[in-house]
Amino acid sequence: MIRSLARMITLWGLAISFVLVAAASPASAQKVGDKAPPFKLLGSDGNVYTLDQFKGKSAVVLAWFPKADTPGCTKECKSIRDSSKELRALNVAYFTISVDKPDDNKKFAEKYDLDFPILSDPSRSVATAYGVLSDRGFANRWTFYIDKDGIIREIDRSVSPRVEQAGPDIAAKVKELGLASK
Repeated sequence: MIRSLARMITLWGLAISFVLVAAASPASAQKVGDKAPPFKLLGSDGNVYTLDQFKGKSAVVLAWFPKADTPGCTKECKSIRDSSKELRALNVAYFTISVDKPDDNKKFAEKYDLDFPILSDPSRSVATAYGVLSDRGFANRWTFYIDKDGIIREIDRSVSPRVEQAGPDIAAKVKELGLASK
């Protein structure tokens, strides 16, 4: 009887562990081939951007990052800035995006002379829709590649810790996926 009770406790423990792991996984995590969730967000340049405004015109790259003006995010954004000429030549709309307040992203963009908009999602609703929100309340460092039809073509969930390569990596992936437009 004690063995049966121990076995039942072990099975319950495993079941509870499974539920906890499943709950920790983003239920709304997007997959390649899914329609990208819509958004309407304020950019660091003062303009409001939506996914729909690019539909049929150009692919969209959303490079999520955890927190403005932190070492890794600064390297990532500076790398994208340094690759802007190449990215513009590919005719893709590219943004970095975080859950920071618009004023924080604006100051960050001005401080490092970033020549692309940082989108702000302080309500975390878009981060939740994309499945990028970490358990600490920040966005995971993931990059989404969305085609002209609004379909997710690639999700890089393992952006290199060498974020100073972010710009060249994004340009290479846009080319690899055939997302560049003329």
